[in-house]
Amino acid sequence: MEVVTQKSTRTNLKPRKSMSPWAIARRKFVRNKLAMVSLCFLMFIAIISFLAPHITTQDITRVNISQMSLEPSSDHWLGTDKSGRDVFTRLLYGGRISLFVGISCTLIVIFIGTVIGAIAGYFGGFVDGILMRFTDFILNFPVLVFVIVLNTIFFGKANGVWVLIVVIGVLYWGGIARVVRSKVLAEKENEYVLAAVSIGSSPAKVIIKHLLPNVLSTIIVQATLTFATMIIIESALSYLGFGVPQEVPSWGNMLSFANEPDVLQSKPWMWMPPALAIILTILSINFIGEGIKDALNPKSRR
Repeated sequence: MEVVTQKSTRTNLKPRKSMSPWAIARRKFVRNKLAMVSLCFLMFIAIISFLAPHITTQDITRVNISQMSLEPSSDHWLGTDKSGRDVFTRLLYGGRISLFVGISCTLIVIFIGTVIGAIAGYFGGFVDGILMRFTDFILNFPVLVFVIVLNTIFFGKANGVWVLIVVIGVLYWGGIARVVRSKVLAEKENEYVLAAVSIGSSPAKVIIKHLLPNVLSTIIVQATLTFATMIIIESALSYLGFGVPQEVPSWGNMLSFANEPDVLQSKPWMWMPPALAIILTILSINFIGEGIKDALNPKSRR
């Protein structure tokens, strides 16, 4: 009976399917409660911001003298600002602009940084030297001065939001390029890359098909951190008056508009909502980035 039982037990045992690295990473990320809560919060902010026209019908630009600086009420959930505009409505529309600028700048930064870093790391030598010197120049470029100059030149001539996106995206890719370069330098010495080169694969094919997929995890982590940085930069520039045009609502502009002693001391409903939105959004993005970093780390506990 024991022999039969052992045989039947062995027969019923089925080999477990091995999970792909991405499946393992996804499972580890889902188990990270802080990262999942942060992801849900960020998605909630994004959804209500981009659905703002369907959530509120208040005019974000119309000045209403009779409703200036009203406290929160049933008519105005977060009160009104100095011009009588609904703070809740401007908060939602401001989220659209801040998130849009952050995402757009991140895509530009990641694209340029990945291309420059991959080319420099793969070819090395003279090409690497030239690209890295150019990267050093970008890293030390006075971005704020350049933004001020462009805002002066293009004021009233071009869409200020797109000018800001292009300037930030073109001038902030240096750090990404260095990270990608270092990863490519390490990966290109592996046997699978040397084998691809030995059979005549073109540099573009080696980079795109063999190197970038193995650097993708690093790029994803850097993208989340860059996203948070871009939102901070946009908010800071808008607060100083050199970012998104004043007539366009953004979280930074809302803070700039409330930057007066009496408002800061006695009218917190004007500045606290955008301040909390920026802080909580940045924290959520950072927690998501840490969760992704931990999920993609093969040494972390499954």
